[in-house]
This record gives sequence, structure tokens and C-alpha cells, in this order.
Amino acid sequence: MTVSATHSAIDAVWRIESAKVIAGLARMVRDVGLAEELAQDALLAALETWPGTGVPDNPGAWLMAAAKNRALDHFRRDKLLERKHEELAGEMELEQEIAAADHEAALIERMDDDIGDDLLRLVFVACHPVLSTEARVALTLRLLGGLTTDEIARAFLVPEPTIAQRIVRAKRTLAETRVPFEVPRKEDLAARLSSVLEVIYLVFNEGYSATAGEDWMRPALCEEALRLGRIVAELVPKEPEVHGLVALLEIQASRSGARIGASGEPVLLLDQDRARWDHLLVRRGLAALQRAEQLDGNRKGGALGGAPGPYALEAAIAACHARARTAAETDWTRMAALYDALAQLAPSPVVELNRAVAVAMAFGPAEGLALVDALVPDPVLSGYHLLPAVRGDFLAKLGRHDEARAEFERAASLTQNAREKKLLLDRAGASNHKLRVVK
Repeated sequence: MTVSATHSAIDAVWRIESAKVIAGLARMVRDVGLAEELAQDALLAALETWPGTGVPDNPGAWLMAAAKNRALDHFRRDKLLERKHEELAGEMELEQEIAAADHEAALIERMDDDIGDDLLRLVFVACHPVLSTEARVALTLRLLGGLTTDEIARAFLVPEPTIAQRIVRAKRTLAETRVPFEVPRKEDLAARLSSVLEVIYLVFNEGYSATAGEDWMRPALCEEALRLGRIVAELVPKEPEVHGLVALLEIQASRSGARIGASGEPVLLLDQDRARWDHLLVRRGLAALQRAEQLDGNRKGGALGGAPGPYALEAAIAACHARARTAAETDWTRMAALYDALAQLAPSPVVELNRAVAVAMAFGPAEGLALVDALVPDPVLSGYHLLPAVRGDFLAKLGRHDEARAEFERAASLTQNAREKKLLLDRAGASNHKLRVVK
């Protein structure tokens, strides 16, 4: 294997194994920042060693062993080994075992605990509410996604130093506030799990509909969010909303190939060639939705409650599209009812805007326009480009092309995404053409 091929293999291994290595170290050193530094040392060792020796049969185990050795070196160098043994003994009631065994062997043995538990702890720490939303997103992609600072910066079109500062500050905040490396207690689990799901959904949405830049989508972010969602679903398999979020992401991601035209232009949902949807992802999404619904039906409790949560409801809405062979077969009446339920459970102007679209498709554009007009004064939507875009669509369907053109032009002025801006200006031009024809 060439050096270049070996480095590519190391990159792939790191993406898969880095979170496990960092999680195992973080439990031992009780410091996420230090854990990542030690894991990076193991990565450097792989970059130095593997080009000469070849990629080991079990590269993940190699990285973990290298990380353990560096952790032990760190403890010896800073004379912390004895104190760490005492802490471990006090926490795990292993005083007699540690006293009788070789200290270093006992420390290594403690690092061989259930990796799944460690990963879950790392997920909750990276998404801790003490951090800002931006910091949680950056730290999650860094620690759990294995992305470099440069990759995160490019994904979000943010300068690399900005992302680096967010990550450094996040680690410092976690250390200064002494956030424990543990799964939250039952009374705290709902809020903490909601924070985790929010981060994953934010990452996915930025990939699915980029807020700025030249590209309509950034598939790498969608894929990373899907991977994180699936990991969390494996770690907390009895929480319906986790499966609800995974269902939503799977179904939305299934449309990715049909959302972009030959020249990179956006293709709206009702205009998409559904043969280009990824039907494996559709089946996976519907299966995840079924798991969420079964869990909700089988019990009244759960960290996020017994009734269908917002993500499960959004997934059920997405499933209405997924189950329809053509746009004309979409069950808009059911979708409007689901949006009614979502608006009661998680009220927001954006949900109301989406509900207006479903109502318009089910009962006519005049009904939808009345709902949208009621949202116009809401300050939350004052700079939201989709409000005038939706209003323009309804006006165009009602034959009010002059007003529609003005709304599409306003929507275009509000978006920072170049592809979306062109789409909206094209729609404004189409409305202008229809107006000339009518006149």
C-alpha cells in the first residue's frame, strides 16, 4: 500500500474509531480536552508507524492501545497516577483489587469497560446545554464526527479560526463548570436528550438546505448527522423520539439525489422525479418511524414523554410524501392534521407556515393564504425568506401575478444561498411573464 493510500485508510479509520477512543479516555481523565489531545497523539503515532508497517488488522484496537499508553505516560509525567487510582477506587469500590494488582494494569483494565456507555457519555457532554448552540454543533462534529477544524469551517462557511475558538472555549467551559462525564440522571434526561437531538437536526438541516453559499446542499453534513442519529438510536434504543428523529432524517435524506438538477439547481419536492429517491433510505425511515410509534404505544413514560413527540410527528409528515408514488397521490388532508398536532405540541411560526402549505394543498390556496397573511406581522418571520416565498406561491396560484412577483423578489433578497436566490428570481420572472400574457 502506498503512503497516500495508507493516509487515506488512516483518515477513514479515524472517522470511525476516534469517538470511541476519545470517549474511553475522557472517562479515565475526566477532561474532554485532554482526552482529545491524547487521542490526537495516538493518531500521530499511526501516521508515523502505519506507512512502514501497514494498517493493522484491527486498527481501532491499535489506536485505543496507543491512546492508553499515552494516557499512562501523561499520568506518570504529571505524577497523577496514584491520585487517579484513588479516585477510581472510590468511585468503583475497587480498593482491594487495585491494592492487590499492578497499578498500571488496573488502570488499563478500567479503560476496557463498555465502549457504548462511554460513547453515550461523550454525546451528552458534547451537547451539554451549558454550551452555546454553535459550540455544541462544532464540538459534536469534532469529537463524535472526527472532522477537522478546517472541515467544520468549510461545511458551515465560517472562518477556521472562528470554529477553532468555539471548540477551545467549549472545552474550557466544560472544564470550568465541571460537567460530569456521565449519563444524566432520570430527572435531567429529557432536557439533555432534547439538546442532543437538536444538535443532530441542526447539522442535518444545514446540509439539507444550506443557509448560505453557492451550493443548495452539503451532503457530507447530512451523512454525518445520519450517522450520529443512528449511533444515538443504538445507545438509547427505548426512546421513541430518537427513532422519530432518525426516521425524519432517513426519509428526508432519501430525496437528496432528486433535489438537485443537472446544473446544480434546486428541484422542489413536488417537481422531483421520485424514481431518483433512495428507496432503501425510505424503507429505513419508515421502519424507524414504526419503532417510534410502537414504543409510544407500548408505554406511557420515557425521557421525552409517552405521546408522539415533535420529531416523530415530523417524520410522520415526511412519510406522507414517502408513501405517495406521485405528488398527486400525497395525502395532504392527513398532513394538515399532523401539522395541527405538531402546532399544538411544539408551537412556532415556522410550524404554522408549513401547516399553511399543507392546508393550501388540501383545501385550496385561498385557505393557505389566509393563514400566511396572519403570520406576516410576526417579528420572528420578518427576515425569513420562506414566508414571502410561500405567500408568492399562493398568490400565483390565485392568479395575482403582480403581487406574487413582488413576494418572490422579496424572498430572493432575504436568502443568502445563491442557488435559492436564482430559483426565487426565476419564479418572479415567470410571474411577470404570466402577468404580461394576461394583460
